[in-house]
Amino acid sequence: MPNTKILITVKTYPALSEKYDELVCTAGFREDGTWIRIYPVPFRKLNYEKQYNKWQWIEMDIVKNTSDFRSESYRPTDIDKDFIIGEKIESWEIRKNIALKNVCVDMEELIARAKYIENNVSLAILKPSNVIDFVWKECEREWDKKKLNAIQGNQAQGNLFQETTRKLFRMVKKIPYEFSYVFTAEDGKTRKLMIEDWELGQLYWNCLKNADGDELVACQKVKEKYFNWMLKKRDLYFFLGTTKKFHNIAPNPFIIIGTFYPPKPSGQLTIKWA
Repeated sequence: MPNTKILITVKTYPALSEKYDELVCTAGFREDGTWIRIYPVPFRKLNYEKQYNKWQWIEMDIVKNTSDFRSESYRPTDIDKDFIIGEKIESWEIRKNIALKNVCVDMEELIARAKYIENNVSLAILKPSNVIDFVWKECEREWDKKKLNAIQGNQAQGNLFQETTRKLFRMVKKIPYEFSYVFTAEDGKTRKLMIEDWELGQLYWNCLKNADGDELVACQKVKEKYFNWMLKKRDLYFFLGTTKKFHNIAPNPFIIIGTFYPPKPSGQLTIKWA
């Protein structure tokens, strides 16, 4: 599938990979408005000029990822092959015209589409009806030691050039907290979904630096943006995605992989606060 044009709207926080050291899950829209996921992408190992932004068009040779049953999952034909960086969409109106073509409002219906009705639907945009809270909890502070050991083992087995380039690459720090929205959709059920957005992760590290290492203050600052500001000033939507591991076994396989928050239209009511 040569030269597929994709508008990037999602970049998840980097995760460890035994083969590539570190990977980012990228998702977005084709020109016809359908969802697509691109994985694997060793994003931080790309040349700087190829490190695409959210809401930027790219053109890439991709093929169906046969190791992933989810219908939207594709991979680069050649992970080392060059691709085209295109225009970045700055206009919120143009973004809305692309992203809001097929908005879900019922979470129960979306889960059914993922599991029972359609072809393994695993990407969607959801409009919450009632955002109740934004919460966090402490989690593991370091990456899984087995994966780290495997990566280090791969480095040791590489040739001198590979070892040198790998040593120059510093893997991203693990965020020691899991952040989640608590909300309801039109089905009325209260749900808590974790957020794995790179944008949130970077915000946490910036807030931690500004708070002189005070983690509680940093988390509160993240909430100020994702709860207080988002609900008062913006029209909030969730970009949702399933994880391959839990798609067929979790009661709700979706997590929040990004947020979409255009300015509120004039006169629009604020999303209900609990």
